[in-house]
Amino acid sequence: MKLGFNLYRHMLTPENFRFARQCGATHVVVHLVDYFKKKENNTIINDQPIDNGDGWGVADREEDFLWTVEYMLQLKKELNEQGLEWYAIENFNPAHWYDVLLDGPKKQEQIEFLKQIIRNMGKAGIPCMGYNFSIAGVTGRIKQSFARGGAESVGMNEINDNSLPEGLVWNMQLDSVNYNVEAGQITHDELWNRLDWFLSELLPVAEEAGVILAAHPDDPPVPFLRKTPRLVYQPQLYDKLINTVPSPANQLEFCLGSLAEMTDGDIYSVTDKYSIQQKISYIHFRNIKGKAPEYKEVFIDEGDIDMIKILRILKRNNYQGVLVPDHTPQMSCDAPWHAGMAYAMGYMKAAIEMI
Repeated sequence: MKLGFNLYRHMLTPENFRFARQCGATHVVVHLVDYFKKKENNTIINDQPIDNGDGWGVADREEDFLWTVEYMLQLKKELNEQGLEWYAIENFNPAHWYDVLLDGPKKQEQIEFLKQIIRNMGKAGIPCMGYNFSIAGVTGRIKQSFARGGAESVGMNEINDNSLPEGLVWNMQLDSVNYNVEAGQITHDELWNRLDWFLSELLPVAEEAGVILAAHPDDPPVPFLRKTPRLVYQPQLYDKLINTVPSPANQLEFCLGSLAEMTDGDIYSVTDKYSIQQKISYIHFRNIKGKAPEYKEVFIDEGDIDMIKILRILKRNNYQGVLVPDHTPQMSCDAPWHAGMAYAMGYMKAAIEMI
């Protein structure tokens, strides 16, 4: 097992690379999408993005250079200089694939762009692309003092059943798009058909490029969100995703928190099942309390999941992938994000060495 670190777009700095390495990370998962780019300002925060119903931020194509071979090689060089390997990119830019999700008129043009991204990743030697095939994305979470000692984290109290406003796809605002999702409400079967087309188009390119496509489960894991169907909101639906288009490149971005929040299944048997199949590309190693739609994110050692038990299962099944803390409660000090991440990373490093 390898210890990894998760970095948002605005965190891609030499200082944070050194911090990740100091915490014991050897691998990095990079977000190239700027979730914090709001219409009214460009406020930068280190915590994970939340929203009040209007989306995380604005998705545009002003920074398409981030997805080129040249940029990937440059960033990879900067990471390597700090002793880190670039393992994965997490999430496509909604501006690149909204019509793939919506079955819109630009879907063929957009899937060709995604294919080029995968080819670029192969040329740059980045082995994994994490994605979440969702129309509504991650929305409806709140931020309060949910964790031990009053540490601030995120949670969910109820399902957001308001319709998506025009131009909001994957919980980001698309200024150049005027698409009313409410007018096009669809069934679960239709969403699965769209995934089938997406994987059928992209997986052959991924296989040729030597890149894995890793699917994140729904967060929050509920059947419908903002009047749109969800894809993987119970653990057994991962089986359906894997079997939709069988391929060695069709794997899982295995989020322990999201999977534990699901009302079906047992997190230990689920981890055993998919790690035996060697279908887990990388793991969001985080802990929670509760079940959807009422759950809270907490410190890695205080939630419902026995994280040591998870590690023992992974070791037994010879899991060789990357574990990242993803995100964590904020600690009461001058560097809340850094302290929270350092705490999680210290726990993970010690636990892995113990196992």
